[in-house]
Amino acid sequence: MEISAENIQVQFDKKEILKGVDLVARSGRFIGVVGPNGSGKSTLLKCIYRVLKPTKGAIYLDDVALRNYSAKEAAKKIAVVAQHNLAGFDFTVQEMVLMGRAPHKNALDRDNAHDYQIVDDALKTTGMEAFKERSFSSLSGGEQQRVILARALAQQTPCLILDEPTNHLDIRYQLQLMRIVKESGCTIISAIHDLNIAARYCDEIYVLSKGCIRAHGAPHSVFTKELINEVFGVKATLLREQDEIFIVFRE
Repeated sequence: MEISAENIQVQFDKKEILKGVDLVARSGRFIGVVGPNGSGKSTLLKCIYRVLKPTKGAIYLDDVALRNYSAKEAAKKIAVVAQHNLAGFDFTVQEMVLMGRAPHKNALDRDNAHDYQIVDDALKTTGMEAFKERSFSSLSGGEQQRVILARALAQQTPCLILDEPTNHLDIRYQLQLMRIVKESGCTIISAIHDLNIAARYCDEIYVLSKGCIRAHGAPHSVFTKELINEVFGVKATLLREQDEIFIVFRE
């Protein structure tokens, strides 16, 4: 499934957060959105998964406007791994992941053996199967993030939206999470804080700066020392090996 954002503008009071952003995520591609704090990354993603309504512009799923989908229909298309995952009640890990099955059910449908198998598979994929009966609130931030990824996988959507998903994870689980997402076969749009993580796993990069797209393309072509200095305000040395790029930052 293709996701496209056309001329997305967002204004709060008189402040422009996004200033006409265009983005295309072709089917099965992993799109990384990078940029400094306050550049509009999370705002853009929230427009795509309908937490925010753009001031202007539209989001399309395979050329159908997202606004034409009901909330339930949209939840069958897009699953979300957000930055903050506070639960209002003290659910178990299994219960949290079962919530990913909700879009596939009617109001009075009960969870069945098929749902539980999907949940077990998702927990196994994220390495959280041993935590199934644990309280979600008792977990560390990194463990909670892996449970939220499991919930998104259990939702079985063709698209995944991730908002800086590796923030609470140590390096082992950062790499594991990105590998799982990369191998899912979904169309993926992810805001990513770590440029090296973005360069390693993303097929395409969009660089946001002050609410505008500053650059777009393959990681090895987008990431240059000039762009990093201009957008992020730091100097960098770039090490290249075939189509891979490694970035070393310095003051």
